[in-house]
Amino acid sequence: MQRSTELLDLPPATQRNLELTQTLRGESSPTLLSVLDTCRSGMGSRALRHWLLHPKRERSEALGRHAAIGTLIDKGFEPLREALRHVSDVERIAARVALRQVRPRELTGLRATLQALPDLRRTLPSGEQGSALIATLAQHLTPAPHIEELLRRAIADEPAVLLRDGGVIASGFDEQLDELRGIQQNCDSFLLDLETRERARTGIANLRVQFNKVHGFYIEVTQGQVDKVPLDYQRRQTLKNAERYITPELKAFEDKALSAQERALTREKLLFEMVIDQLTEELPTLTALGRALASLDALAALAERAATLNWCCPDFVNQPAIAITAGRHPVVEARLRETGAGEFMANDCRLDARTKMLVITGPNMGGKSTFMRQVALICLLAAIGSYVPATACRLGPMDAIHTRIGAADDLANAQSTFMLEMTEAAAILHSASDQSLVLMDEIGRGTSTFDGLALAGAIASHLHDKTRAFTLFATHYFELTEFPAKHAQALNCHVAAVESGEDIVFLHEIQPGPASRSYGVQVARLAGMPASLVRQARATLEALEAKASAGEAQIDLFAAPPEPEPTPPTVAAETDAALAALHDLDPDALTPREALDALYRLKSLSQKTQP
Repeated sequence: MQRSTELLDLPPATQRNLELTQTLRGESSPTLLSVLDTCRSGMGSRALRHWLLHPKRERSEALGRHAAIGTLIDKGFEPLREALRHVSDVERIAARVALRQVRPRELTGLRATLQALPDLRRTLPSGEQGSALIATLAQHLTPAPHIEELLRRAIADEPAVLLRDGGVIASGFDEQLDELRGIQQNCDSFLLDLETRERARTGIANLRVQFNKVHGFYIEVTQGQVDKVPLDYQRRQTLKNAERYITPELKAFEDKALSAQERALTREKLLFEMVIDQLTEELPTLTALGRALASLDALAALAERAATLNWCCPDFVNQPAIAITAGRHPVVEARLRETGAGEFMANDCRLDARTKMLVITGPNMGGKSTFMRQVALICLLAAIGSYVPATACRLGPMDAIHTRIGAADDLANAQSTFMLEMTEAAAILHSASDQSLVLMDEIGRGTSTFDGLALAGAIASHLHDKTRAFTLFATHYFELTEFPAKHAQALNCHVAAVESGEDIVFLHEIQPGPASRSYGVQVARLAGMPASLVRQARATLEALEAKASAGEAQIDLFAAPPEPEPTPPTVAAETDAALAALHDLDPDALTPREALDALYRLKSLSQKTQP
C-alpha cells in the first residue's frame, strides 16, 4: 500500500519498543532521546524531541540537517553551544506573551537574549563555509531593533517577580510614574523633618513619627509626656505605655503618600499592558526567532554527538536498500561506555531488492533484539537528519518502521500476552508496505509450540510474498531456518556464541547461516537456577533431541494450504433425495403403519449418502 502522509509512520508500539523517549519501565533514561539531548536550552530539547517523533519521508529536510551538522563539525560547534547557554526560552516567552501571562523577569530574559544575538551570529559559519540551512536560520536572528529598545527602556534591570509587587517599569520611561514614585521616595525625609519640628514645638524629646500598614502614619508619645501634647493632636490609638496621634499636616501627607503608592501600582500595570500590546504585534518575529534558536541548538547537539561518538553521515539512494556497515546501538553503546563494561560489538546489515528478509536465530541473551533495534534506530536517526552510529550507511526510501517485540499483557483492556502479540502483528500486516521496515521478534511464542510455529511460518510467508517489506525476523523455532530454502528473498543469519563445557560465551556477532542451538539451558544456569534443576533440564533436553532425531520427517510449514475436498456428485444427489422425502412427510397425517414405512424409507436413503 502507498502512503499519503508526509511523515515516516512510527506507531505507538514502535515508539515504545524502540524506547525513543521513554524506557519500557516508563523512565526517561536511558533512551535514544536521553543520548541525543545535550541541548543548551529547553526549546532546543523540545525541537529535538519533535524531530525524533515526527520524521519526514521526504528527504530534503534531513539532507539539509546533514549538511549543517557536517559544517558545524568542520568549523567548530563549541562557540555556538557556548553562546546558546546565554539565551532564554524565546519560544515559551512568545507563547506567554500571546496569552498575556508573561512575567516581568521573562521579559528581562528576552531582552538579554536579543542583546546576545550579535555575538551568537558571529559564531555561525557564513558565506561559502556555511550550509544553506544555517544561512536560513541566521536570517531570523536579526529581529526588529525596536523590540530590544522597548524592553531596555520599559523594563527595570531587576524587576520584581510579580507585577503586583511594583518596581517593574524602569525609571525614566513614564513621567507620571516617576512623579508618583518621587512622592513615595521622599516619604522618609518628610517624616524625619516632621519629627524634628514637632519635638522642638512640643518639647517632647522622645516623640516619634512612624508608619505601619494597619494604622498608617502616626505620632507616638509615651504616657508620661501626654500632658505636653498640643491641642491640634488627634488621638488615633491608645497603647499600654503610649498614645498615638495624628495631626492635620500628617493626615494630609498620609492621604497623598498612600494615594501615590496605589496610583503608581495602577500606572505600572497599565504601562506593562501597553508593553505587552506592542510585543504582541511582533509575535511572528519572536516566534521565528525562537524556532531558529531551537533548531540551531538541536543541530549543535547532534553535531556534538556525531563528533563525540564517532557517527557517520548516511547516504540516501532511490533504490530499495538498507546497507549498514559496523552499525551500533546508540543507547547500549553509551551504557557500556558509562559502566566500563566493554566495547560494543558492531554488526553489518544488508537488505536490498534481492534480499528483503533476514531470519535471525541464536541463543537468548545473544543480541538478536539489540541488532534488530539498532537497525531501526539507525534508519530513524538518518530520517530526522542526524548522523548515525555506523562506519557507513546507505538507505533507500522508507515509509514506516513497525515493531513486534517483547511479551506483555494488557489486562486493563482484557488482552492476554498472546492476544496482544497477535493484535500488533495483525496491525503490521495490514499497514506495512514494500518500503516499510518490520521487526518481528519471537512471534508465536505466546501459545502452544505447534500453533506458534504454524503462525510464525505463515506470518513470515505473508511478509515475504505479499507485503515484501524489509523484515528482520528473529525466532527460536529452528524449523523456520528452512524458510530461506523456499523463499528467494530471505537469508539465514545468527548471533554467534561459544560453548565451553557447561559455560557459554556470547560473541554478539551476526554471522551468516542458521544457529545450531538456542542454549536455553545454559542461559538458565547463568540466571542462577538451582544446579539440580539445570541437570534435570539438560537430561530432558537430550532425551527430547534423541527422540526427535529418530522420529518422522518434519511437516512442511510453508506449503500452500490444502483445498477443501469437493463433495462427490452422487452423494450430493442422494442427500438431496433424502431431504426431499423428509420434507414431504406430514407426521400428523400418518397412521402408525405409514410412519414405520416412512422411517424405513428414510433409513434406506441415508445409507446411500455415505461416501
